Order: sequence, then C-alpha cells, then structure tokens
Amino acid sequence: MNTLVWWNRSVLLKDRGTETLKIEIPYGKTKQTLEISEDRVRAVISPRKPEAESRTQEQIVRDALEHPIGSLRLGELAKDKEKILVITSDHTRPLPSHITLPLYLAEIRAGNPAADITILIATGMHRPPTMEEMRAKFGAETVEKERFVIHNAKDDENMVLFGTLPSGGELWLNRLVKEADLVVSEGFIEPHFFAGFSGGRKSILPGAAGKRTVLYNHNAGFIQDPLARQGILEGNPIHRDMAFAAEQAGLAFILNVLLDEDKRIVAAVAGDSVKAHEKGCQMCLEMTQVPGVGADIAVTSNGGYPLDQNVYQSVKGLTAAEVCVREGGVIVICAALGDGHGGKDFFHWFADRENPQEVTRDIENIPADNTLMDQWQAQILARVMEKASVIFVTGPENKELIEAMHMGWAEDVNAAIKKADTMLRNASASVTVIPDGVGVIVQKPVD
Repeated sequence: MNTLVWWNRSVLLKDRGTETLKIEIPYGKTKQTLEISEDRVRAVISPRKPEAESRTQEQIVRDALEHPIGSLRLGELAKDKEKILVITSDHTRPLPSHITLPLYLAEIRAGNPAADITILIATGMHRPPTMEEMRAKFGAETVEKERFVIHNAKDDENMVLFGTLPSGGELWLNRLVKEADLVVSEGFIEPHFFAGFSGGRKSILPGAAGKRTVLYNHNAGFIQDPLARQGILEGNPIHRDMAFAAEQAGLAFILNVLLDEDKRIVAAVAGDSVKAHEKGCQMCLEMTQVPGVGADIAVTSNGGYPLDQNVYQSVKGLTAAEVCVREGGVIVICAALGDGHGGKDFFHWFADRENPQEVTRDIENIPADNTLMDQWQAQILARVMEKASVIFVTGPENKELIEAMHMGWAEDVNAAIKKADTMLRNASASVTVIPDGVGVIVQKPVD
C-alpha cells in the first residue's frame, strides 16, 4: 500500500500507479476509509501540518492571554468592572471550552476576584444545547459552578437595539450585552464559507444577535456576493456588518484558538477584538489555503463531530468540494448527521420544490428585510447542487430525508464512489479528495 503524507498543498499524483490507496475521511467521532485505485486520484488536499509543538494546549492558551495583541491583559481590563459578560460558542462548534474557559475566567479573576461574571452561550439561530452537551463542552465542574445563560435569538423582549448596520438592517443584541460593564468572548478561527473566517466578531453577530438582525445579515444579495466567500474579509458585506456589530457591542477582548484535524489547540491569539482576530485569520490562512485540483468526483467531509451533526452544517464542507468538482460531476460528503437535517425550514426549501433551480429562483426574489429562516444555507446548497450531484454518506436512518432533498444516499464512502461512477457512466472517473472540507480554503483550479 502507498502511504501519503501531505500538508499545506495538494499532493498531485502525476506518476499514478494501480495500487489501492486508503484515505481516511472524518465521520462523526470515527472515520470512513476510502479505498480507491491510485490511478484515479488526482489529488488529496489537506491543510498545512502544524509544526511540532512542545507546549501543552493549556500553555498555548496561557501564553496568548499573557501576551495580548493590541490590548492590556484581560485582568487589567477587568479590574474596575462589576458586571462582566463572557460570550462563548455553543455545542455545534469544536472550541474545547473545557480547556479555554477556566483559563479565561482565571485571568479575569486574577485582576478582579469579585467580578460578577455571566457566561452567554452564543447560539445564534441554533437550537439550545442540552445539559449533557454543555457538560461535555464546558466540563461538569464549570457548568455546576458558573452562571450560564443560553442566548435565544427569538426572544424579542430580551433584545436591545444598538443602532443600524452599515447595510441598513437593525442591530438587535442580547440585553446582557447592554447591561455588562465589560464584554469579552472566546471562540475559534477556521475558514467560513460566507463570512470569510469564523471567530472574533461572530460571537456578537450572529452569536448574540436577535433573529431579525441575523436574518438581515444573511440576506440573498449578500450570500450571492462573490466576496462573501471563504478566506475573504476585505469587501465582504457580511463581515462588514459583523465587525460593526462587535464595535457597537463594545467587544473589548477576545481569546480565539486554531485547531488541528484532531480538534486540538495548535495556536491561540488574545487581545483587541479586531487586531487579535486579524492576526489569527492570517495564521489560519497560512495553515489552510491550498490549491484546488479539478476532478469528476470530489470527496469530502465536514470534519467529523461536532460539525457534521446535520445537513445544514454540512453545507460548509460541500463548498470546498464545489470548487474542485467539474460541472456536472458528483460530490461525495461523509457526515454522520446525528441531528438529521438540522432545521425544518431548511429541509422544506428542498422537499417542497422540484429541484435546486427552483430553490435559487425563489430565494433570490426575497428582499433583504424579508429574509426567511435558513434561506442562506439553502441558497448555498442549491448553488452547489446546480453545479454537481451530491451524495451523502450517512446512516440508513437519514436516507429518506436526504433523498427528499434531491440528493443521493450511500451507506459508506466506497459505495458512494460506485454510485457516482454509475451516475457519470465512467468507472474510471477522476477523483479529488478533501478529507476535511471545513479545514481548508481551496483556491480555484487552474486546470
């Protein structure tokens, strides 16, 4: 068997042979193993492998907190503040808060032992986490000891108007933001399929924003904008509104980490919400930007758990494959989908229409101030499906819903390749593999 080692670039298999390659694809908390003839594979695309790190994950975080970018240390900022709001991510994000949050809180209390701290879980428009999910993410001891509040974007009574977004929409944020003397956040940075990068300002919008604000920010015109793509901040209308929201909220300090393929912390930035985030995004770009390689079939994933819990989130991984798959080709995505489709509104955009073209048509006719729930994710998925057929590798319990959304289903990744070959009427169709579609920024193929 051939063994491939790759980082920061695609492995172009120019002298391909006929041996069988075994390529692992993240799937839930396990892996799918693609077994495929070497002569069919055009490239395996993965991000740069981080340099060996002698520090522990805790030491990486401590070092970032001790050397903030463009800011005093958090303990100094907290000294004269009574009410401190710490905004953190929810169960759908792989931020290892059981590591980061205790260190973050300790830094605050080092400067202000009597601080009145509230931790706001920034769900955006996601469902609230269960107690089991909270314990798994934050640690049972932290959940028992600290004061947590789960953001509810639909609770209008607990939203406060913070002004007007650059795009014209109203900026409604959780009341706790207004009531706090100091607003800080923790998060992680990865490529984001329409906001450019995650992290930083996204803790505020969409994380702690009201429903009407999130909907406006995710309108059809913005999603359609060619600058609303992975790795792009400059000129990105979605990012522009998010950055404004963070400024209006007074987001004073952030802790953002970068993760490897095993969801371990490999780098961290802390400090000013703009400067530290920009530094983290540059680090992320250096780690994740890779050349695209076109193929008849693109195989990918959403990076495994927790990002592959539903079809809704899996759209992110599909956009990486979208760049590489040829027009009329097939995308295979491995996703466990423990939560099924991820939203009834999202599901019905497809289930209630004949094809993705109808989805695109209907969404593009919706004005920004009438944006509907989950239309942005449906708009992007429809765009992907208009370019290529999509096959989901997931459990049999999800077969019916996948097919109702006009996509294919397969029990494992190798069965999916066989199905793709049949659809393309080509048993030797070329294949590009992107093991973790959310962990890379794929450049447009030159071939």
